[in-house]
Amino acid sequence: MRVYHFSEEPYPDAWGAERPSLRITLPNEICDPKVTHRLYNRYIDEWMLADELGFDIMLNEHHSTATSLTASANIILSILARVTERARLLVLGVPVGNRPDPIRVAEEMAMIDCISQGRLEFGMIKGVPYEIEPANSNGVSLMRRFWEAHDLIIKAMTTHDGPFNFEGEFFHYRNVNVWPRPYQQPRPRVWISTATPANAREIGQKGHVLASFMGGIAETVKLHKAYAEGYRAGGNAGPLSVDNFAYLAMCGVGSTEAEGRRRCDVIADYLRTNAQVADPFNKPPGYFSVEAAVRSARSLNPRAFRTLYTPSGRAVELSTASLDDFIECGIAFAGTPDQVYQQICAFVDGIGGLGNLLLMGQGGKLDAADTTDSMKLFAREVMPRLKEREARRPAFEAA
Repeated sequence: MRVYHFSEEPYPDAWGAERPSLRITLPNEICDPKVTHRLYNRYIDEWMLADELGFDIMLNEHHSTATSLTASANIILSILARVTERARLLVLGVPVGNRPDPIRVAEEMAMIDCISQGRLEFGMIKGVPYEIEPANSNGVSLMRRFWEAHDLIIKAMTTHDGPFNFEGEFFHYRNVNVWPRPYQQPRPRVWISTATPANAREIGQKGHVLASFMGGIAETVKLHKAYAEGYRAGGNAGPLSVDNFAYLAMCGVGSTEAEGRRRCDVIADYLRTNAQVADPFNKPPGYFSVEAAVRSARSLNPRAFRTLYTPSGRAVELSTASLDDFIECGIAFAGTPDQVYQQICAFVDGIGGLGNLLLMGQGGKLDAADTTDSMKLFAREVMPRLKEREARRPAFEAA
């Protein structure tokens, strides 16, 4: 099992329930560049510490929001490619459906892969619904545009015998010839995140890594089952490995149970406030699949993307959920190192195995002292036990 440290690089001074929206309409006059300077360097220091402690590193990007200062994941990736030594560098991801130039994405990813000596893990994502408006995108055609960009980027990274032309529905190029080519051959591993079985099945057909975010055991099992069906239907060689699956959860570790729970509860405020978005931007027409739209309509919160459920079937409202609710759902691990280890083991056993654990170890207003101490405790007292335990389970076992 590989364990990734993740932070969205939030701007915590803007956080608070009194904000009508943390995205899109929040004026940047409340963003102090001096504070931003300190925050960027703080988060980079924490990722460098993650590298020293034996974590891999995950980052993403968002736009027009206080929830994430990473407006370009590629810029942060290029810094980390130079200042870290061993960590795999996962971007999850680049919203290629909203990006105007897929070839530029292929070029930048190839550069980062070469600078890092082949440590890039390349995630392509659809992007969150709130960013349709600032990107001036079309939600109805977004998935077709995403898969066309995906196919073009893969071809650009793996074509080495000179230029090729590309004529698609959304992108048109006369001479595609990416320099440099990636360090990893034939290309870096591709990751794609989703919350719907239909997309999971398509990701499985292509043999990419499936990443699911804070869905809990029941939802994750459905995604993994759909992925396995697609994997077999796609004619992929060899048995299905746990390395094909990744899962993101919040995590807080402390010397005492109270300390670990407090740290994780601060991070959980990110999830409680994440849906603070002005109504016109929350559900753009055409963005959601029919399956996702039906699930949203049944949600306890009509503004939320989804309602979470505990293993017993109890519905959980994100904006008011307690830390115990999140732990029961399987989207938070909190407490002492022993408690966190046991919670993770129970989750992994419940889904049939996991090769990549993505830990949101910083979120919202959690400060540097709490973040780094939690990371050190996890690296010293949890990670070695997890790696040893999961090394004995290389193949995926359907739950």
